[in-house]
Amino acid sequence: MTFVANHLVKVLGDDLASETSVSLSEYLVLVHLSEAPGQRLRIGDLASISALSPSRMSRLVDEMVVKGHVTKSRGSDDGRCTMATLTPEGFTTLKETYPTQLRNVRRRVFDLLSAEEVDALGAALWKIRNALESSNPLACAEASGPPSPR
Repeated sequence: MTFVANHLVKVLGDDLASETSVSLSEYLVLVHLSEAPGQRLRIGDLASISALSPSRMSRLVDEMVVKGHVTKSRGSDDGRCTMATLTPEGFTTLKETYPTQLRNVRRRVFDLLSAEEVDALGAALWKIRNALESSNPLACAEASGPPSPR
């Protein structure tokens, strides 16, 4: 199972990078920021929900600042933390990249499965997500049930 998860992430990242100017890690940051209140998150929280180390996330955000996708600022409540905020350019990049990522995920995963298998996979992943939520609540967005991929 680890091979499948790791290989799928690598293949989807390779697909995205070959078709766009965005890495999979950058794409995830854009998605997480677009869904956050005020399109803003602490870099440490971004690292946690993206499964990257804080130092790697900090470097990634710095790269994204240069590209104009995010800005960095000090947290208003706690000047010790650094916040990342999605820029209009970053949101445009996400909107332009999303169809490519969606097409690749469909091709690499959902097109291989029957409707019943997709439903079973969704139920199984939702069960795993709920179990993991207690160990990392930031990694799981608020939702009432599994989204339908089709």
